[in-house]
Amino acid sequence: MDDWTQTLTAAPLLGIAAAAIALLLILIIRFHLHAFPTLVLVSLLTAFATGIPAGAIVDTMTDSFAGTLGSVALLVGFGAMLGKLVEHSGGAQVLSEKMVSLFGEARAPFALGIASLIMGFPIFFDAGLIVMLPIIFAVAKRLGGPVLLYALPAAAAFSVMHVFVPPHPGPVTATELYGANLGLVLLVGIIIAFPMWYLSGYLWGRFAASRFDFKLEVSLFGGQDDDEMENPPSVGTVIGLLLLPLALIFLNTGLDFARAAGVADSDATWFQFLSSLGETPIALLISVLVAIYVLGSRRGEGGSALEKIVDSSLGPICSVILITGAGGMFGGVLQASGIGDALSDSMSDLGLPVIGAAYLVAVVMRLAQGSATVALVTAAGLMAPAVSGGDFSAMQIVAITLATAAGSVFAGHVNDSGFWLVGRLLGMDVKTTLMTWTVQQALESVIGFILACAVYLIF
Repeated sequence: MDDWTQTLTAAPLLGIAAAAIALLLILIIRFHLHAFPTLVLVSLLTAFATGIPAGAIVDTMTDSFAGTLGSVALLVGFGAMLGKLVEHSGGAQVLSEKMVSLFGEARAPFALGIASLIMGFPIFFDAGLIVMLPIIFAVAKRLGGPVLLYALPAAAAFSVMHVFVPPHPGPVTATELYGANLGLVLLVGIIIAFPMWYLSGYLWGRFAASRFDFKLEVSLFGGQDDDEMENPPSVGTVIGLLLLPLALIFLNTGLDFARAAGVADSDATWFQFLSSLGETPIALLISVLVAIYVLGSRRGEGGSALEKIVDSSLGPICSVILITGAGGMFGGVLQASGIGDALSDSMSDLGLPVIGAAYLVAVVMRLAQGSATVALVTAAGLMAPAVSGGDFSAMQIVAITLATAAGSVFAGHVNDSGFWLVGRLLGMDVKTTLMTWTVQQALESVIGFILACAVYLIF
């Protein structure tokens, strides 16, 4: 595969990508085929059509599948365990009732979104969403409203923070490639995050919920139990458990800043040990172990009963994990075929202003291969020479960085693993996910670009 060079030009590659996406949607929506084998089949056909060497096709598919699962399976698995323990103990119900009493029923979606913005600062999109889901589902059950009314603002909040705000890997890498000031990117990213979320997450979530007003029937964690909970944990205990992974991840973030400032040695044993505790999978594992004791053993649950509670969380997420991995496989095949590279090369020659070109290149990369992080990093790498060679102020470089981030989140669809994760976690079919989540991502992108342009023109 390393010796293979794509000989097809952008036009036929774009046609193959469009045909593959159309075939995928037809098979799933029209013929109701299961998404997992359909994604694998379309990935295989796309690999053949784009000329990837036959001997490398299986490796390309499995590597992309494994790469996605490596980052998703641990996060979703541990997140589901934590969510099940919080739900089974009555913690989700206790916290949801407290939130409703504090903010009122009308402001519950807004409160969930703000909480998700705060949680989304250090924690990755998929991990943050699944940790919040038991609270989202409990509030939806408590108030009886459409699940999208509460879920979309929270999911959008995690997306905004993951794409635009350091210390997440995409914006950090783009900042380094452009030579932007990390502190300014962080400051401006946080400032524009709220209006971006409010318009594309909160207001769109309310509208989408009015159009798709399905209620919560069965939660991700194996069903809803309406029986009165015995000895439920306190609100403070539940909040503490939800904040524990955030605190550990913040520890890692603090260590990175200390290393960058030269006050900590990254080769020191203590640094590496503490840093490993702050990695998201390890932070979630520690949180699950603490929850098993606090919400299980200490409350009288033990032995096989506690094991069954934890085990019951894994069954419902198997389909989510496999479909998400297959979505990553499809995106990986498109990336390996050179579709994204060919299109971005064509886009970079349009003679647009740098901020507009950076946005459009990122949009093309996002649509072509799916991953927002890959689109952001790739677009930044392509546009970095133009930025370094131009006469831009420090704030204008920050604006270009955020414009590239905005392009990288545009209209996530069937080649994006996050599309499948959100759709399956919320119980939506493909058509509904396209009409709700994909539109949300497009709105987030366009609004983010407008705000980045405003920063560019003002400063």
